[in-house]
Amino acid sequence: MRELPDKIIKAVLFDLGETLLTFGKVNKARIYRQGAESTYDFLKKLGQPVGSFTYYYWRNLVLLRIKHWLSFITGRDFDAFALLKKSGAKKGIKLTEQQWQHLVWLWYEPLSKVGQAEPNTKETLTTLTKLGLKLGIVSNTFVNAASLDKHLEQLGLLDFFPVRLYSYKFDFRKPDTRIFTAAADKIGEMFENILFVGDQINKDVKAAMKTGMYAVLKAAYTNAEKKTPNGVLKITQLAELPALIQKINNQTSN
Repeated sequence: MRELPDKIIKAVLFDLGETLLTFGKVNKARIYRQGAESTYDFLKKLGQPVGSFTYYYWRNLVLLRIKHWLSFITGRDFDAFALLKKSGAKKGIKLTEQQWQHLVWLWYEPLSKVGQAEPNTKETLTTLTKLGLKLGIVSNTFVNAASLDKHLEQLGLLDFFPVRLYSYKFDFRKPDTRIFTAAADKIGEMFENILFVGDQINKDVKAAMKTGMYAVLKAAYTNAEKKTPNGVLKITQLAELPALIQKINNQTSN
């Protein structure tokens, strides 16, 4: 059982895309083609039965679009890693576990080259940990954890986040408050002791507030020219967080 709060903010949870990492308005068709080309070449070199590139390209694209559509209907994400393995096995593709993981990374790698952290992000996260705050990630995604964690590791951010919740591992996703409850349980703090930072008004900050968490809206193209909901704080850069948290905690302790 969690202790009663003795200060307001003890933990900070971050959304991933356009919050902790910035991707911007990517050219999805180009990113997909780059992934298709690199994964096709990888499988071809291993002598796997992939057929023509045109067939490979469209087969995977149609499969992904069907899964996206089903995801929208069901309200739950799918695991791209499991999808690729199942689909590949039907086509007679045989890989080791390490090769499958590399294949999934090759699909994601073009996007990873676009997604970057803000300058001084590591310094900001270091400051937050020195303040005694626990840090975690809650992200809606179908990208496998191995690829996302590798991306975070490349940017030098992974070790800051011992708690990482990726929606494809659950039967629900944001804005379903159950994923926020799962995150609170995992990080070991009460809702009123947690601050959530995200870029989506409905899926992130409004949903977090429903549980009793503090909510911070990170400025991004996804919320440009939209009104910040009442009770939600707003920042333009993550570097603003340490001072904001200290201000909140000082106000509540007085």
